[in-house]
Amino acid sequence: MRNVIYRLYERSLERGLLPEDLPKHVAVMLDGNRRWAERRNAGDAKHGHAAGAQKIFEFLTWCDEIGIPTVTLYMLSLDNLKNRPSKELNDLLGIIGELATDLAESGRWKLQLMGDRTALPAELLAKLEDAETRTTGFEGHGVHVNLAIGYGGRTEIADAMRSILKEHSAAGASIEEIAEMLDPELISKHLYTGGQLDPDLIIRTSGEQRLSGFLLWQSASSELYFEEALWPDFRKVDFLRAIRAFESRHRRYGA
Repeated sequence: MRNVIYRLYERSLERGLLPEDLPKHVAVMLDGNRRWAERRNAGDAKHGHAAGAQKIFEFLTWCDEIGIPTVTLYMLSLDNLKNRPSKELNDLLGIIGELATDLAESGRWKLQLMGDRTALPAELLAKLEDAETRTTGFEGHGVHVNLAIGYGGRTEIADAMRSILKEHSAAGASIEEIAEMLDPELISKHLYTGGQLDPDLIIRTSGEQRLSGFLLWQSASSELYFEEALWPDFRKVDFLRAIRAFESRHRRYGA
């Protein structure tokens, strides 16, 4: 009976969405995998990370169904690479690599890695870049999926500035000339998401209410939505509620 009620509620929520007001770019902080495993006595954190990886397929399907063109998934921070216990980190890296391969093999989504590639283990980086290459021709075919892995918001901005300096100094520009041409548009062009719209909506699961360094530049005008459900428990109903909340807000773009 509960499942029937939820399905009816899902349909009601989906019918109430306004296509013209849908976010063009949704970013999600996939939080709560470890706590999910702990609460279910499911063994170590590996089981929670595996459940969270499977949820990504469901989530991207929901985005396809309602017409979200771009999604960014925050999967692994630079801090995680340094501070996670070694066994959990190794398990997580293996799950992420398998997930990227499975996403590419599904033939449904264009994948783009965003993060500090030099910080990632060689084996994982090879799998992620292979998934990118295999989905190169999928642009405009389903959701464009940014995989934020080995990601840090401050590092992204530093990398953008480094890229600008290298590009224009190689063309013969002086430091003074580069300083004069610096503006928000130029910096945005050199971010990992260069050429994409900034996220309209950022969702964080598990009840935490902070950005944790995620998309620091791009989130300047993003709407934030904090969901109590742990990521593996995140339902389509929860997603549609977040979209409905987004559509009900009057976006002031910093005003």
